[in-house]
Amino acid sequence: MSGPLVLALDSSTTATKALVVDAGGAVLAQGRATYPMATPGRDRYEQDATHWMAAAHSAIGEAVGQLSPADRGRVKGICITPQRQSFVLCDIDGHPLRPAILWLDGRAGDQVASLGSDWVHATSGMVPDVTPSLYKLAWLSEHEPDVLGSAARVVGVHAYLAHAFTGEWVDSRATADSLGLFDMARLTWADKLVELAGLRLDQLPELGDPAKVLGEVRADVAHGWGLSGPIPLVAGCGDGQAAGLGAGVTRPDEGYLNLGTAVVAGVHVPEYRWGRSYRTDAAGLPGQFVLEVVQNSGAYLTDWFRTELGDSALHGAPDPELERAASRVPAGSDGLLTLPYWNAVQSPHWDPHARGAMIGFSGSHTRATLYRSVLEGISMETGRNLRALVKDTETPLTIVRIMGGGQRSAVWRSILAACVGVPLETCASEEVSALGAAMMAMAAVTGTDVGTCSRAMARPGELTEPDPALVERYSDIGALQGELYGRLVDLFPRLT
Repeated sequence: MSGPLVLALDSSTTATKALVVDAGGAVLAQGRATYPMATPGRDRYEQDATHWMAAAHSAIGEAVGQLSPADRGRVKGICITPQRQSFVLCDIDGHPLRPAILWLDGRAGDQVASLGSDWVHATSGMVPDVTPSLYKLAWLSEHEPDVLGSAARVVGVHAYLAHAFTGEWVDSRATADSLGLFDMARLTWADKLVELAGLRLDQLPELGDPAKVLGEVRADVAHGWGLSGPIPLVAGCGDGQAAGLGAGVTRPDEGYLNLGTAVVAGVHVPEYRWGRSYRTDAAGLPGQFVLEVVQNSGAYLTDWFRTELGDSALHGAPDPELERAASRVPAGSDGLLTLPYWNAVQSPHWDPHARGAMIGFSGSHTRATLYRSVLEGISMETGRNLRALVKDTETPLTIVRIMGGGQRSAVWRSILAACVGVPLETCASEEVSALGAAMMAMAAVTGTDVGTCSRAMARPGELTEPDPALVERYSDIGALQGELYGRLVDLFPRLT
């Protein structure tokens, strides 16, 4: 009751969550604020960056307001985990010069084609794709050169909020890396990549190491939250890496898997490496890296199925009857195979033209057959991607910790465990990324290493062991399903 407390802030794509957490991982208070997203054109996604700041202040104020006066005095630090690859152009005072461009924005396809190369991939750790900010910055250099050239700072969400809190243009190496402008092996800006994006080095923030103090929250800002301070700002990491820490994943033989809108899975490695099937991020564990696979269609696809083909009265919400019916369908869905590329594909093919497909329909198939086939398609792709990571790292996985809305589906967990081939452990915490940021803050304010804090503060949930018979069955089915992309790849651009 007398130990330190920390504030953790998760600034995601549509909402900001604030937690107050103790050294045992218990959440004492929390707040939340949402904000809109604009779509000014096809494949364009933007946001008013001032909403990030307003939502942060609102969520923190709500959380702090739930604390007793004594507990407010125990708050000793704050750490931010942001949405990655989103960025904003600012003047010297931090005012946005145009709407922020988000990670899911796809306007820069031509720039990916002209600038993407093995050298860019090897240097930045990012597979040439529309997601890294590098290519969207190059788009701005071509289409809005005046506003890009006049920007005093070009920053991601973490650096934007750090400036709002401290008045300094500072960023964490484990969040700045997502702009795609890093020499990832050296964890610093790469001059040639900055030039390729049409930027100058003086437009970028100063860098600090993850889990180290970047600066101090201004007294007036802390007072506005209801805190007296001083409150150090601890350098965070991206929301994906933070989710891994929040799940207690710190060793190379442990993986994390987020069954959110997309499927994001990763492992820690002690040295920099790059490969075609994954992207490389700076880790929240200082000096380490995260190899991360990304599948665009995760819970998005299951939500789509329930909304468009499910019980209309449920409006896309989880359907217990559909889950039960899918659990009774035999593994392999009676020969129905799904290629889960409803939103194109990142890992392992990185093809913006790819589209979804279902092959093998017969008159005996039911809605439950289709639903199970969707779950199997996502899961077999996940297993294939994780095996590619294991092959690259030469470190077999002993456990995968899962989070996100999809973890609540018992039938999906059973299928996924068999496709991955190792035990799956759910996370009891609802806000795993924010919990990861809390672990980094706690490490800084107590002088403890991040791994120790992660293992002490993580909240494990239910364990799902893979069924050996299903492992063998999905190995055979997965080999067949894995052929579908190669058979259809030439057709996709013609469909587009």
